[in-house]
Amino acid sequence: MVDHEEEQPYAAQTKQMGRPRRSKQALLDAAAAVFVTSGVDAPVREIAAKAGVGMGTIYRHFPTRPELVVAVYRHQVEACADAGPRLLAESPTAEAALRAWVALFVDFLVTKHGLADALHGEHSGSDALHTYFVDRLVPVCGSLLDAARAATEHGALPTDAYNVLKGVGNLCIGAAADQRYKAAQLVQLFITGVLASEAP
Repeated sequence: MVDHEEEQPYAAQTKQMGRPRRSKQALLDAAAAVFVTSGVDAPVREIAAKAGVGMGTIYRHFPTRPELVVAVYRHQVEACADAGPRLLAESPTAEAALRAWVALFVDFLVTKHGLADALHGEHSGSDALHTYFVDRLVPVCGSLLDAARAATEHGALPTDAYNVLKGVGNLCIGAAADQRYKAAQLVQLFITGVLASEAP
């Protein structure tokens, strides 16, 4: 990620250091937003401008672009995971919480798809990150499914959390490249089927 052509003059960097220090999370939020609009190869200066910091700050936290991409990916997974318990506590019903969380998950898959592509292409630990993704999100989905099932008169759900997430992921394939394809709507129909009682 180090690009000497993008580095600011020393005086400009010194001026930036006088500003209140932004958190690492703010940098990751800014990078995630830029990646959505400009892709994972967006110039570092664009991320720095979005975060309101100098480029030197970005480089201190993330010396290479793959490190930044991995950090943003993990940051987004954590945000998705943390949303599960919050939605369950705040939503009027467990089913509403499940549907809201699945909508967030769809947004993650569709808008952040470039992150996964970049990791598979550049990062030797992509398999470990996929395992992290599964291990972090499957239990969250499972707790939401269990809560939705307990709040209804339905019997056992016809599938488990892993297969629900896998099914959602398959429904999202290609959605970012086709504006006519309404993955979010199809996913909600899928959830309706998941929550339906099993056929006798």
